[in-house]
Formats: sequence, C-alpha cells, structure tokens
Amino acid sequence: MANVTVIGAQWGDEGKGKIVDWLSERADVVARFQGGHNAGHTLVVGEKVYKLSLLPSGIVRGTLSVIGNGVVLDPWHFRDEVAKLKGQGVEITPENLQIAETCPLILPFHRDLDGLREDASGAGKIGTTRRGIGPAYEDKVGRRAIRVCDLAHLDDLDLQIDRLTAHHDALRAGFGEAPIDRAQLMADLTEIAAFILPFVKPVWLTLNKAKSEGKRILFEGAQGTLLDIDHGTYPFVTSSNTVAGTAASGTGLGPNAAGFVLGIVKAYTTRVGSGPFPSEQENDIGQRLGERGHEFGTVTGRKRRCGWFDAVLVRQSVAVSGVTGIALTKLDVLDGFEELKICVGYKIGDQSFDYLPAHAQDQAKAEPIYESIAGWSETTAGARSWAELPAQAIKYIRRIEELIGCPVTLVSTSPERDDTILVRDPFAD
Repeated sequence: MANVTVIGAQWGDEGKGKIVDWLSERADVVARFQGGHNAGHTLVVGEKVYKLSLLPSGIVRGTLSVIGNGVVLDPWHFRDEVAKLKGQGVEITPENLQIAETCPLILPFHRDLDGLREDASGAGKIGTTRRGIGPAYEDKVGRRAIRVCDLAHLDDLDLQIDRLTAHHDALRAGFGEAPIDRAQLMADLTEIAAFILPFVKPVWLTLNKAKSEGKRILFEGAQGTLLDIDHGTYPFVTSSNTVAGTAASGTGLGPNAAGFVLGIVKAYTTRVGSGPFPSEQENDIGQRLGERGHEFGTVTGRKRRCGWFDAVLVRQSVAVSGVTGIALTKLDVLDGFEELKICVGYKIGDQSFDYLPAHAQDQAKAEPIYESIAGWSETTAGARSWAELPAQAIKYIRRIEELIGCPVTLVSTSPERDDTILVRDPFAD
C-alpha cells in the first residue's frame, strides 16, 4: 500500500485539514514535515470543530501523530494547543504523539523580532503571522538554534546561548530593544522542558520502522506550494520548503517514501497577506466568494483575498511537487454563478506567458488571460457521488483537469468529512 503526501497546491487555506482528517482514519501514522504554528487546519467532526495549527490532524482520530524535524516548534504554543484539544475530549499522550528531537525551538525573542521587522517594513511588509517562524528558521540555518533535544541538557547551553545573543542582541539594539534576558530565557526553558520532553523521540526511527513494517504513513504539509521559499511568489512566501519533496528531509525518510502526492486545490483561489494575485477579484465577485466560502484565516482571522481559479499557478505546483492527483475543495461555493472564469495565461506588457515569471515586479504586473465557462444553478453542497453533481459542475472539473495536467482524485462539497466524492483511492496505489 502507498504512503500519501498531502500538500497545498495554491497559497494555503485550501482545506487540507478536512482531507487529512478524512485520510487519517485509514493511515497508521500522520507526520507533519515543515512549517510551524502559522498554518491553521479546521476539522469538522460531527458537531465538533477542531482548530489546529501545530499538531498533526491525525491526533483528533487517535492516529499516531509525529512532528518531524522540518517543523519549528513553539513549546508554549504546543502546550496550549494540547490543553485546548484535551478540553475537547481528545486524548494526547506520548503514546500517540511524538516530537522529533531535532526540531528547532521558537523562542520569545523570535516572536519579538518577527513583529519588529514587520512594523519597520511599512509598505514592504511580507504579511507574516508574527509568530517567530522566519527568525527561528534563520537560527536553524545559522547553526545557533536551540533544539528540542537541548531541553534535556540545559546545563550545557551556555555556548549556544552565546551564539544566539551575539546575533540577536545586535538586531535588537538596532530596533532600540534591550538585550535578551539570559536568566529569564533559562527560566522559561526550564519551566517548559518537563512538559515537552515526554513527547520527544527519534522520529526518524519511528517512521522508518513503520515503513519497514508496511504501515501507511500520511505526510501532512502546511501552507501551500505557492508559498514555498524556493518555488513560491518570493519574497511573499513562508520560510520553509512546502513542496512534497520536503516530506523526506523534514521527517528523516528517503525520497521514495512520499508515495501518492495529493495536491489540495480550492475550486477558486484565495490568498492571505501581501503578494501578487493575478486572478484576484476586488469587486462583488470576490466579496461573494469570500462570504460564501467563509474566507477568514484559521490562525490570524485575517480576511482572505479571493479570485477566480488560476490554472497556470496550479499547473506549476503540480510540476514542482510531482502531484499525482488533486483534491478539489469548496466546489459548493461556486453554486449559483451564471458564469465562471479560469485563468489560463498572463499578459505582461506585450508578452504572453503560460507560467508566472520569477521576478516580483513581473508578477505584480501580470494580467490574467481568462477562459469563460458556464456555471450551474443547482446545488453541489453535500454531494457524495458524481451522479449528484450538476452536469456543468462536472464539465468545470474536467476542464480544470485538462488545464493543470493532473486528474482529480477527490472532490469535497462541504466542510463535513463524509461530503466527499472519491474518484481514486490514494492509499491503493
């Protein structure tokens, strides 16, 4: 049986939480492999709504869940999220949740720096969640991070803290901030260590053992491919690689472990924060999509920008992530539109493009080339088979498949986990 890697194929917020939840019931292990608590997943299970931002979605189902080494971990947020879910009746123990011992920690001064930079950037701000994700990844590649395993060796941290403070105190001084309080930092780490350490394991061993035993592993990505640090709309991106290949490096498994790559795609396009968005509709259409789709960020609460489906960008995501099949979500939001549009190319000046150029100024100037397709008046909400979909909705799906060069594997027609049309079973490949 195949493993499955789930990624977002747009700018995030595509509905990965529901799809991972739907798949996790059949998985033996669910593994997060990148990002931090800056990406929210909303799961609707019966009458309960669970909002996750760090914990793997499988935890709600009791599936063994692991936080891989590619994730940056805020230990205090982790404790709060565990407490919140326990309050909703979800059992979380070291038996069903593991944290990679090599995860870098997000510390209070990372959050400080994130906010200070955004405030100082004015119109040039990236639109981060101000949760310290970027600064924590910077310390990781700068080889000065404090990692989860260090919580078991706090008496040996002096040299690492020397490296951290040499870097951060200079930055803080530039913003008029006081140096890092080393005594307070040690007190904070000492206080949280007892809670974190029972969950800490060599996750790569856990996953390799599961692989050797033929167990099904579900790799859960955060954000979306268009926010990838290398392949996204730079500089308006996240601080990690979000493509499917990161499932290997972010967990300690080889690249052949990714299995079936399932790209999650909304039937339209949304984006939170700054950056280019060629098919954005700053009009009644965008307002209608936002209201019907309840487009507000799970983590930030920020209103999402909305627009028509951009087949060019999804085709790029399919290519760079090696997507095997697409899960199309929120089809029901398009119910009642007389006409739909799909972006099939761009005009920049006198030139036409069938891809989005890399330079930020070119991206900002890109004008969409649209193809129109008739909408449908019937409802798709709650449909669980092709037979329940209007003929024109099926035509819309088929046209998307043609334009992105990838088949649709699943169709989601509401937030409810069972309102899903299964076209091809990812775990059966």
